[in-house]
Formats: sequence, structure tokens, C-alpha cells
Amino acid sequence: MRLNAHKSTVYIVDDDVGFRESLEDLVKAMGYQVFGFCSAEDFLEQGKVSRPGCLILDIFLPNIDGLALQKKLRGREGPPPVIFITGHGDVPMSVKAMKTGAVDFLLKPFKTKDLRFAIIQALEKDTCYVKEEVSRQEIHSRINSLTPREQEVMRQIITGKLNKQIASALGTAEKTIRKHRSRVMRKMRISSVADLVRVLEKVGIVHSSAGLS
Repeated sequence: MRLNAHKSTVYIVDDDVGFRESLEDLVKAMGYQVFGFCSAEDFLEQGKVSRPGCLILDIFLPNIDGLALQKKLRGREGPPPVIFITGHGDVPMSVKAMKTGAVDFLLKPFKTKDLRFAIIQALEKDTCYVKEEVSRQEIHSRINSLTPREQEVMRQIITGKLNKQIASALGTAEKTIRKHRSRVMRKMRISSVADLVRVLEKVGIVHSSAGLS
């Protein structure tokens, strides 16, 4: 996947001012938009992050450390991918960071090529998330375009029932159900029940039990 660096943002949180500013210059030279913060609190105050984006995060920060900040971000929807950096890490710490979802764990001083590779990985991961989120929003939009009756019919369709069975369950004529089914398929932009189930699974409102919430 090819990324447009000028549309990607890298956030850096490190309380070592000199190192952070040097890192900001380095990342800017790679072509990314960069924002630096001296503490986790400052980063949290800046609000919503630009996407696609990633976070270069020092583990040892005052008050809220890097791992604690990552935990706070995981409680939000769509947290940015994290690249941990530290001047005195150890193996157990790096393992913990990776287990909590970090893209990479770099020890200072790290090589520019290693940082570049980590950023590319993180931004590719976030780009995939952004695309999936756009797709999920589109699916929700399609579902919202259905009338209440069409949504009722859709609930029956995903259980694998035939038109005759759906008509009986909803107390209406089979030809009426055929019309509703056709509209559901057209509005959801799919051509089979299997495709409908897969689309609804993608947004988490139908599961393997074929139940619609």
C-alpha cells in the first residue's frame, strides 16, 4: 500500500525537549506533518487526531507514562497506532509494549531507517483502519435507508427463511415479501443472503448465530 506522506500525521510525545525537537525535524524531513508534545496530558488535551496518523511515544513520561497513555487511548474508538521509544528499556518492557498493541519498540538512539520503517508500518495500519471505518459508515447508511418494514424483512432473510416462511411470520402476502426482499437487496447493494450476512457481520450487528441486534 502506498501512502501519501503529506496527508499523514505523526504525533510525538517525549519530555526530553532537545531529543523531541530533533525527532520532529527528522520526521518532517521524511515528508510527514508533525506535532510534538512534552507530556501525555498535553497530547490528550489536543483532542481528535488527524487520520491517517500514528503516535511516537516515550515510555518514561512524568505523571502519565507511555503505557498508561496507550491504555487510555485504547479505551477510545480507533486509537492511533503507537511506536514506543525509550532510552533505557528492557526485554520484559518491550514484550509488554508489543503485547498491548504497539507497532514497534525502539531503543534510543535508533537508526533513521528503523524509525522510517516503523512509521510506514504504523501509517499503513491506520490507513487500513480509516478505510474500514469509511466502509462501516457506508453500511450503516444503507441500513438506515431501509424502512422499518424492510428491516423486519432483513431480520428474517438473514435467518435463511424463504419468502413463504417470512410472509407467514410477518402476517403478510408472499408477493409483498418478494418486493421487500428486492428492495433490501437493492438498498444494501448486495445480491445474495451470504453477502448480506457478511456485510452485517462487518459492522457487528449480525453474528455467526445470524441474529440482528
